[in-house]
Amino acid sequence: MNGFHETLDLLELLVFKNLCLTKSSTMTGLVQDQELRDILEQDALKTRRQVERLQSLLAERGEQI
Repeated sequence: MNGFHETLDLLELLVFKNLCLTKSSTMTGLVQDQELRDILEQDALKTRRQVERLQSLLAERGEQI
């Protein structure tokens, strides 16, 4: 049963990280301050990598994403 809960946790993290990615990507196009835009772009890049890693972990568990 423990594996099931871990899978649910991974899915919850994936949903959260996808939301974060959407917000960072959207806000990047709206801000005018270059420093803030750079921060948001870096955040989106890191978050995209995290999403890919979570998807990989779920795939290893045999979950359909």
